[in-house]
Amino acid sequence: MKKAYRILFIIIFFSSLVAQENPFNKGVNLTGWFQANSPTEIHFTKYTKQDFENIKSLGADVIRLPINLHSMTLGSPGYELHPLFTRFLDDVIDWVEELELNLILDNHTFDPATSTDPNIGDILIPVWESMAEHFKERSTNIYYEILNEPHGIGDAEWNAIQQNVIDAIRAIDSVHTIIVGPAGWNSYNNLKYMPEYEDDNLIYTFHFYDPFLFTHQGASWTDPSLVSLSGMPFPYNASNMPQLPNDLVGTWVAGAFNNYQNDGTIGKVRQLIDLAVAFKEERNVKIFCGEFGVYIPNSNNTDRILWYNIVRTYLEANEIAWTSWDYHGGFGLFEKNSSGLFNHDLNVNLLGALGFNVPPQSEFELKPDSTGFGIYSDFIESGIAGNSYTKGELNFYNNNSKEGDYCISWSNPSQYDAVRFQFTPIKDLTYLLNNNYNIGFWIKGDNPNIKFQIRFVDTKINDEDHPWRMSYDIDTFVALFNGQWQYVEIPLSDFYETGSWDNAWYSPQGLFDWGNVSLFEIVDEFGNLSQNEIFIDEINVFDPTATGIEEEIIAKEFMLFQNYPNPFNPATKIKFTLPSVGDEYIRPRQTQLIVYDILGREVQTLVNEVKAPGTYEVRFNASQLSTGVYYYRLTYGKKYEIKQMLLIK
Repeated sequence: MKKAYRILFIIIFFSSLVAQENPFNKGVNLTGWFQANSPTEIHFTKYTKQDFENIKSLGADVIRLPINLHSMTLGSPGYELHPLFTRFLDDVIDWVEELELNLILDNHTFDPATSTDPNIGDILIPVWESMAEHFKERSTNIYYEILNEPHGIGDAEWNAIQQNVIDAIRAIDSVHTIIVGPAGWNSYNNLKYMPEYEDDNLIYTFHFYDPFLFTHQGASWTDPSLVSLSGMPFPYNASNMPQLPNDLVGTWVAGAFNNYQNDGTIGKVRQLIDLAVAFKEERNVKIFCGEFGVYIPNSNNTDRILWYNIVRTYLEANEIAWTSWDYHGGFGLFEKNSSGLFNHDLNVNLLGALGFNVPPQSEFELKPDSTGFGIYSDFIESGIAGNSYTKGELNFYNNNSKEGDYCISWSNPSQYDAVRFQFTPIKDLTYLLNNNYNIGFWIKGDNPNIKFQIRFVDTKINDEDHPWRMSYDIDTFVALFNGQWQYVEIPLSDFYETGSWDNAWYSPQGLFDWGNVSLFEIVDEFGNLSQNEIFIDEINVFDPTATGIEEEIIAKEFMLFQNYPNPFNPATKIKFTLPSVGDEYIRPRQTQLIVYDILGREVQTLVNEVKAPGTYEVRFNASQLSTGVYYYRLTYGKKYEIKQMLLIK
């Protein structure tokens, strides 16, 4: 009997020494999606279930989703989750559960330039209580990552805060795995300072970006900026080393640069990862590398691929799971300066270095759009990326919509701020231009002095080229801005070239290329939208002869009445109605009312001006004319109508 107990003890003892296995192996960070200032700025259709299927097809079994989580709430004191945020994230989790993927909800409320607030627990605790309450019944394939890269805060202080957050989550949700990380930017160096948390359902995380001068050359967010640093090799090769840029002389970068022969080696990379390996083995805990990567713009692609292979294979050799930074973006899996199309632009050699499956790739062929397309309808349309910049409040999901659930609202921007829609891939609009297509949208504002610009921007194809603009001004001659929805419809051929900003101003040169259009923008070009708010809905490019919303309304509502009295002598009144439907007004258009004699000669112009929708009455005095038949013609935009009248003297 004692022998049996001894054997059982040995089994239990040695089992406790076996390293715990992660529930996932490898994947990517899906960046630039939920990293918004509020749920109303999330471009939700940037990714779809198909994108998750694509990622899974690479061989990935986990996606880390960075979320600007504190901005996804209704704010203090309760930090309840914003219902729009939970609507979006619930859909994402539905996809993940259907595809049997793992999803890390990474609290990426993070500013590299700002130290972590010692009082951040006052936000973290209620935020994660709200998250745990909402997601506690969802799949165990969902993971909670407390905070990305805490920095500028002491290890002991951060570790205590993290313990309090763990306790708060566990009071609500005892099932889901929590991901915890050290201070010092989630550095492997700081793992050793983490306490032995009693919770046995944790995964410990660290990030890896060494050697930093190689992985971050060209980065603008570092201090100092590394934009000027380019051509750093990996591994170190004296013959390939660039000159240290003048703006980095005298900074910490100079010391790192001079020591690169020691830090920029394969052996050094493995030596640093060994710090995380030692932590894993000493603590007997699950650990994963949540971020690693090399910034694309200034790095050599061959060296970059080698680095990924070295890091990935060493992590896997030590049974450390990972998610690379990132999928699309500056550290991504796609070719440099490409459109990021899954079937055309994947960096095949990089996928191989990461041990991912390599899907078949083909050359992308840009063909002219032969039909119209949507830009916004409740959501930014598929194939278009939201790429806005504004100091004002931008909401893609305002409930005050003209059609459907949502519209865009934009208030208090600064001059040159822009709501931008980036075509992915770029568009060839030559066919639509040559076949008289229009762009149309509903617009509402309550200040008659509102003026802004819409424009298409073409693609800069080389260093000699610039991103040229083709623009149209929206002002009181286009929309009344009287607090009511109005429909605006503008032929593409009416846009005019307005030059280019490319780190300097370039006047128009007739070089805009409708065959390489990359952006559609709504721009506070004139600095006129400050202290104002506009609403925009249902943005479409379309064939007006087939689906012109405005023309349909005009055809239905446009009306020229018979003059009264008729016959007449010497004067009569002519009444006409310019289109409106309830409170929804059509934009003002050039209006002409002209009287002709029986031979078609112009007798008198009664109206020749831009007129708003409404009913009008005009007096025609024929005292200087002879008895006979006369015609009057009303023209409103492209629509016209003719009637006959009789003068008897």
